[in-house]
Amino acid sequence: MERWKLIYKEDSSFLTKTQLISPINIKIIYSTTYNPPHKIVDFFVDFLLEGSIEVLWNKLGFLLNFLGDTPCLHPSDVNPLTHIEAVLNESGSFLYSFFFVRNQVQAPRMDLGLSDLLRNFELVEAKIKEHCIVVSNMPSCTTRKTAVASLFIVDSLLDDLTHLLIHKADQIVGLNDQVLTFNEELILLRSSLKDITLQQHPQLEELLIQTTDIAYEIEYIINTFPPVWYLTLRLPQFMDKIKRILMGIEETKKNIDTGIIEVENYPIEQVSSQEKGPLILEDIVVGFDNKEIEIAEQLVRGPEHRQIISIFGMPGVGKTTLAKKLYNNPSVVYHFDKRAWCVVSQIYNKRNIFTDILRSVKDHDKETITQMDDESLVEALYKSLIKRRYLIVIDDIWDVNSWNDFRRYFPDDKNGSRILFTTRHKEVGLKASHHSVVNELPILSDVECWELLQRKVFQKEHCPQELVGIGKQIATNCQGLPLAVVVIAAVLEKIEMKEQLWHKVATSLSSVISEDPNKFRYILELSYNHLPTHLKPCFLYFGVFLEDEEMSVKELMHSWVGEGFIKKEDGKSSDDVAYEYLVDLIDRSLIQVTKRTSLGRVKTCNVHDLLYDMCLRIAEQQNFLKHT
Repeated sequence: MERWKLIYKEDSSFLTKTQLISPINIKIIYSTTYNPPHKIVDFFVDFLLEGSIEVLWNKLGFLLNFLGDTPCLHPSDVNPLTHIEAVLNESGSFLYSFFFVRNQVQAPRMDLGLSDLLRNFELVEAKIKEHCIVVSNMPSCTTRKTAVASLFIVDSLLDDLTHLLIHKADQIVGLNDQVLTFNEELILLRSSLKDITLQQHPQLEELLIQTTDIAYEIEYIINTFPPVWYLTLRLPQFMDKIKRILMGIEETKKNIDTGIIEVENYPIEQVSSQEKGPLILEDIVVGFDNKEIEIAEQLVRGPEHRQIISIFGMPGVGKTTLAKKLYNNPSVVYHFDKRAWCVVSQIYNKRNIFTDILRSVKDHDKETITQMDDESLVEALYKSLIKRRYLIVIDDIWDVNSWNDFRRYFPDDKNGSRILFTTRHKEVGLKASHHSVVNELPILSDVECWELLQRKVFQKEHCPQELVGIGKQIATNCQGLPLAVVVIAAVLEKIEMKEQLWHKVATSLSSVISEDPNKFRYILELSYNHLPTHLKPCFLYFGVFLEDEEMSVKELMHSWVGEGFIKKEDGKSSDDVAYEYLVDLIDRSLIQVTKRTSLGRVKTCNVHDLLYDMCLRIAEQQNFLKHT
């Protein structure tokens, strides 16, 4: 049976709560929790069999879905929101008294109450019809709801419409021809947009964004299966919006053909991942050679007691990159019996941290560890480390209290075990132990920035002489931050090696540095601005996850496909195309690989803290998502 989202009254204080529930579930809750007399149970079963309650459920479902549709947001003299609230409250009281009150209920009284309630629903539906007619007579609104275009949602919508016409035609009796005509208009719109999606101009981007908004709006309506009368009112509005966009496309094309507006041709500037060769698996590190040697000595030499060694520095300076180099340094690997890596961040889950460490230091599969209770988990961790020389890397620790929260679980057997912190704050290492060693990671010099930029862009090739001057200027503008260099290098790597194109990047960097003291976030935003249209929503979707969360690539790709972010290509599955998008984002240094399969494919990934902050900021600015 279909499950509807029902708002019901929980008690006499008129507290409303949202819960997924079905008539069958309510039957079970009522009969098992309250154990009513058989007479009432018999009446209740008869009541369900009559189908009356299902009618009520369907009407409640429509009202709640209507609240998610655009027309209810438009003000009008006959706005139905007050009437909807009243009938929902009445429904909640009815259901509460029927299912959650112990007093014996008489069938005639319940039947009369339901009849009155359904009559009130008819009055509300009349108000909704009147409101929709008023809204339909207003000037068609194509104001953007988000600033992020995802054209492939139209492909997903066309699939939904085809499915509706072929498999669920009985739900649109009398509207089949209108829906078919509407489907043809969408196909025409999709075809018209196909030729301009690769050209960059504000007018063209605005049309893409409007198309995305309308596609999401239509898809919502189609997939909530509203009554036919509601579709009859809404389809003409959608048709009007689509025709306005088609007119805008034709006008824009005409202006392009006559030279009234100029556009930048995206493919000329872009270089595909395939042309650049396979993804480089090793991080390129510049400027840390001496630090790596120094800290490696601290790890394998020094006192026998368990010692805390910290690497601190500003965000994006390369702390985690250096820690990974040390973690995999042959002399370090040889020296320690056990090694483990965990990420703490500002918000962390203690159990997850222990699970990560235990999976590294003990031969347990994930399922076995997951089934352990907290006490068993801690005991297994302690036993796996005791009498062994271990190295635990605690990445991105913000506060010494985090260390104090679980320090007792790491034994000190005076055998040279080490805890390695990476942190933004010097005092974390200083307060963690009287014997801790604190290492500051400085920013890069201009020369080191230029070396890193060259190695990231040209790999083993030499920089063309005509790009050396402007390249050095770009490197200097990165202000010594390795992450900024790496991200900007990924931008340069994706455009043609032309001096005028590099000058555009240099000019953009110079302007943001002079305009705002918080320059680094704007430097990083250039990488987002240079993304092709189809990759922008894919990147912003990472804001759905938690900071430092390690994301399953399989689940991520399925989410992208479900959201309509992935283009349908002949001869390729949606997952294959989604994986290509992910690799492109990795190539652009916006996404980090955390694990690979035995065949070398990306298994899990995450986002650097600074890029995650940027992702959230842009997503909220552009109404892509909101965090509450």
